[in-house]
Amino acid sequence: MFNTKARQERKLGTPLFLKPNRSLTGKSAITRRPNRPGQHGAARRRTGSEFARQLTEKQKVRFTYGVRETQMKNYFRKASSSVESTGASLVNLLERRLDNVVYRLGIAPSRSVARQAVGHGHIQVNGKRVSAPSAQLRIGDVVTVRPQSKEYQLFKDLTERLKKADVPAWLSINAETAEGTVKALPKDIETAFDISLVVDYYSKLVK
Repeated sequence: MFNTKARQERKLGTPLFLKPNRSLTGKSAITRRPNRPGQHGAARRRTGSEFARQLTEKQKVRFTYGVRETQMKNYFRKASSSVESTGASLVNLLERRLDNVVYRLGIAPSRSVARQAVGHGHIQVNGKRVSAPSAQLRIGDVVTVRPQSKEYQLFKDLTERLKKADVPAWLSINAETAEGTVKALPKDIETAFDISLVVDYYSKLVK
């Protein structure tokens, strides 16, 4: 009944590219209907308290990467024990999720589709099928589509799509073989959220 992805973008007031094909053509929910959802959505957005802004940024992260609250807390605990800054480490962990890498490589058009593809067993890492979207990839890991899955509709025009894919510098993709490689750790990732506010939010809640 409700287009929840569209409502999420409108509620948070920023494009999260939950439906990238629509976003790239200017048809995203936030572009067509910039007001918040609901009866009073046209009212001016309030600046809100510092906590409210932290909560909003945290929600942007959750919706962008499609992770549950419990997962976010676990990622924060791990990031806070890292030698690098907590914010950078947190983004690093989220970016190295298998479903995100599949999306970043251009194998899937969105993170939600990538998550489904991984969950259904269509993706291999280093030649072995991995069905956990949250699996953490490392430098040198190779991501491919399972040979038996290449006839699925999702992968029909994969070679052509991969030739046009805008792959980040820390990844590489061979369009002909549909083989993606993690070349380095994610760095200087452009995001639609303020990671410092997310860190401030969880610093108060996670011990």
